[in-house]
Amino acid sequence: MEAVLTLIAGPESALEPSLVGAVRDSLAGLGIDSARPDWLAPGTACDIEFLGSSDQAAAAASLAIGSAPVDVIAQRTLDRRKRLLLSDMESTIIRQETLVELGKLAGVGEEIADITRRAMAGDLNFADALRTRVAMLEGLSYTALDEVAAAVELMPGALSLVRTMRKHGAWCMLVSGGFRFFTIKVAKMAGFDADFGSQLETLDGKLTGKIIEPILDPDAKANVLVRTVVQRRLPLRSVLAVGDGANDLPMLEIAGLGVAYHADPAVARLARTRLNHADLTGLLYAQGYRQAEIISGESP
Repeated sequence: MEAVLTLIAGPESALEPSLVGAVRDSLAGLGIDSARPDWLAPGTACDIEFLGSSDQAAAAASLAIGSAPVDVIAQRTLDRRKRLLLSDMESTIIRQETLVELGKLAGVGEEIADITRRAMAGDLNFADALRTRVAMLEGLSYTALDEVAAAVELMPGALSLVRTMRKHGAWCMLVSGGFRFFTIKVAKMAGFDADFGSQLETLDGKLTGKIIEPILDPDAKANVLVRTVVQRRLPLRSVLAVGDGANDLPMLEIAGLGVAYHADPAVARLARTRLNHADLTGLLYAQGYRQAEIISGESP
């Protein structure tokens, strides 16, 4: 069939066959023909191939699922397994917002956290909000960056996502509006092929409160995507992009599969595809990977 609907349960729940049956009934109610469920991971993820509109299928599935903690992704089957991954870093690949953590060390953590929330929701201009937050860190010792970096934790499923996609030939890139001091370290931790970020200005071992221009803003993230597909001679439909903030929306919009990951509701509403419950392995199930194909996220 030409399209597939993937149902993915959250880590603390199970995908019941009865719910999958209800989804198929909902599709049939709209006149959408569907195939028998193909379980990618028992109790966790399954595919339902169908003929018809992806938007209609996703709406019908969401109606059947109701409040159950199950994510729905509907897409065309062509180039389903992506050959390029572009991922945001903070609150996507890692749990932390590094600027907030630096702010705590500078005594302005709450103020920076508030600006961060508003910027990620799209209520503030990203570049202006970034400059404002960095200015609040003026005079902070450069050693604070090492302290924050040492406490960074990868999101559940991050290692599995990158390792599995790379094993199957995908090029994986970390693209952050945050800072290269952290992207370099996180890219190494998670196994990315390349990383991009903004640069903090320092002088005499301290932060000056300024950024070395240019800032990696939302348009710059999208430009990295476009430039990379041209360089690697890939179609846009072969790209997976993932992020949680309003600054990620431009790259999510042009990727073949652009996913808002545990995003602010205002951002999630604007994204074509969302993961609200599953961890990052959900992005592998969305590509049709089976449980047995997914590489463990445990450290070797």
